Amino acid sequence: MRIGFFTDTYFPQVSGVATSIRTLKNELEKQGHEVYIFTTTDPEADEFEKDIVRMPSVPFVSFTDRRIVVRGIWFAYQIAKELELEIIHTHTEFGAGFLGKMVANRLRIPVVHTYHTMYEDYLHYIANGKVVRPTHVKHFIKMFVNHSTGVVCPSKRVVDTLKRYEVDVPMRIIPTGIDVSHFVRSDITEEDTNLLRTKLGIQKDELMILSLSRISYEKNIHIIVQQFPEILMSYPAARLVIVGKGPYREDLEKLTQDLGIEEYVQFTGEVPHEEVAYYYHAADYFVSASTSETQGLTYAEAIASGTQCIVEGNDYLEQLLSDDSLGITFESDTDFSDAFVRYVQQQIPISSEVQQNKLIEISAERFGSEILNFYQEMLVYYDENHTETRSPARTVQKMRVRINSLRNSDDK
Repeated sequence: MRIGFFTDTYFPQVSGVATSIRTLKNELEKQGHEVYIFTTTDPEADEFEKDIVRMPSVPFVSFTDRRIVVRGIWFAYQIAKELELEIIHTHTEFGAGFLGKMVANRLRIPVVHTYHTMYEDYLHYIANGKVVRPTHVKHFIKMFVNHSTGVVCPSKRVVDTLKRYEVDVPMRIIPTGIDVSHFVRSDITEEDTNLLRTKLGIQKDELMILSLSRISYEKNIHIIVQQFPEILMSYPAARLVIVGKGPYREDLEKLTQDLGIEEYVQFTGEVPHEEVAYYYHAADYFVSASTSETQGLTYAEAIASGTQCIVEGNDYLEQLLSDDSLGITFESDTDFSDAFVRYVQQQIPISSEVQQNKLIEISAERFGSEILNFYQEMLVYYDENHTETRSPARTVQKMRVRINSLRNSDDK
């Protein structure tokens, strides 16, 4: 199958969306499919990139480390036509997403969308939330998503949100997977983790607590910092390491100073992707109070690294942390410190059997297979709901999907 991804966010921009797109691209290619990424220009991008088409873009309003496509419909269409794309998968509701829909319409092929971002959690970035309201988000998303053939929802929270927005196209919950081999690392030795802890100024007998995310207000890192003095009362040797970059860092640094805990909290800045696993392995616990996650890759990465999680819960996380040996969720912001202290006191060992089963559940292989199954269903669904004449290539593809479906049912 020849697949086109349309996204305003991709590497060298670092984000959960970019990571999930690259993971899916790699997995689909392992299964023999061709994936082409249509995305924004970026001054940091390599001059020569395989299977990546970059279209003119500008920095996004109030979010200048992200970019948005501003033109290129004819250019994108010509390339997509030449590549003979069979399905388009959009990963943004803005510039590249609109281009993807227009290209799919011209090519008369289905367009699948993944709803990655809970925009209501980000309205404060636009005129401090005074211009764009939740009702505006609802109408915009309803219009955009309902013009898709189907939508991938990384969690039940996304399904519930889209239903509230009156989206009525086929939906499928498919949690984003990770390449577990990046985090299940026998090559990361105790000596390696001790060296990192020493570099961070953390002694062997001190408790390393890790926060790893974009440093922005909606990630709720200030809740962790505000309640850290209460953790220090029970664990005076605890140390909080905050990994990442973002617009809220200065506010958090000032908060640590106001609380008088700056010697117990340190900010590393952004860490290269290839070094992230070392931080998970060095940490004793991974913590988060974020309420804006739709897919939460960092939680899965922590689990794969063997680091227990203490995080604010939602439907997705309560399913992910299905056994206390992997970690626990707490109900609301005010519960963090109490939940942390209670969990650490229990000293629950990680169950290797539970972890191995969870690794299969969160793997890129499972992610890719479920996405591919949804693509095949959407190809059939599109053909059954569009009466215009099909090309021979589309007819062959439809027959191939039907045959695969019959084979799969015979295997069962």
